[in-house]
Amino acid sequence: MKILIVCSGTQGILSPFIKEQMESLAKLNLEILLFQIKKKGLIGYLVHLNSLNQFIKKHKPDIIHAHYGLSGLLANFQRRIPVVTTFHGSDIKNSQVYKFSKWAHKFSKASIFVERSMLNNVSRKDLSFVIPCGVDLMTFHPSLKKDLVDNSIIKKDCLNILFASSFQNPVKNYSLAKNACDCLEEKFNKKVNLIELKGFDRQQVNSLMNSVDCALLTSFSEGSPQFIKEAMACNCPIVSTNVGDIKWMIGNTEGCFLAAFDSNDVAEKIRLCIEFNLATGRTKGRERIIELGMDSENIAKKIIEVYKNVLHSNK
Repeated sequence: MKILIVCSGTQGILSPFIKEQMESLAKLNLEILLFQIKKKGLIGYLVHLNSLNQFIKKHKPDIIHAHYGLSGLLANFQRRIPVVTTFHGSDIKNSQVYKFSKWAHKFSKASIFVERSMLNNVSRKDLSFVIPCGVDLMTFHPSLKKDLVDNSIIKKDCLNILFASSFQNPVKNYSLAKNACDCLEEKFNKKVNLIELKGFDRQQVNSLMNSVDCALLTSFSEGSPQFIKEAMACNCPIVSTNVGDIKWMIGNTEGCFLAAFDSNDVAEKIRLCIEFNLATGRTKGRERIIELGMDSENIAKKIIEVYKNVLHSNK
């Protein structure tokens, strides 16, 4: 089976979760091709239609798998090859983008949603599936080797807290994290080192998650965040706002806490997280990920079943 992945490449790099999903599919003997969109905005996507059609004509894929709604819309401007679109959250929950995503959903032969509530926001159809992105358990794992993290990043005599993304990403709600850390410093007279997750490779992120006292997500909204799954795979204690599928993902895992959109509550949950860390060391988040079948191989197998359903229905 030959699969063409269509996704954004405007940042000059391939999103890690898409790259890892491609690799997990390739390990199961699928031929994976890649077409990246280099320009932003609806017009920026649509100017790629001619080159996409040429790519399809040359390589003759069996299925196009588009990631995010705008990529799905572009892929569906041709009707020769069936399209599967994965919706990751911002393409459904952002009203400006959703008006395009709903057409991608309508015309795609199958739609994958990384979190169940997203499916409730669109019109149902037979080939709609809830499949979160998987986590690579070979890359993200408990480890005592922390030498990949520069000594200037993990600071002694501080509470080291790993923030879920760039401080500049408005959806990630850095101000709540910063205010909570300020509250923590004031209440416990302990310096907090809030680390921005930006500019690290995957091995360094794994090392960070094995080094910090807590992983912190304060987002206004999410789909099925890889940050949480990766932290769980490393048995890293977690504090998070209750967004996306995080409540379901962490389940009853001790050392993982949900917080309100309130800096005092986030600070209190971080305090509980630190207490747990001191008493127990690490969580059993990795066991929970395995229990849920959220490893990349199991997720790849589920996606292949979607492909088979599409090819069967397209006959």
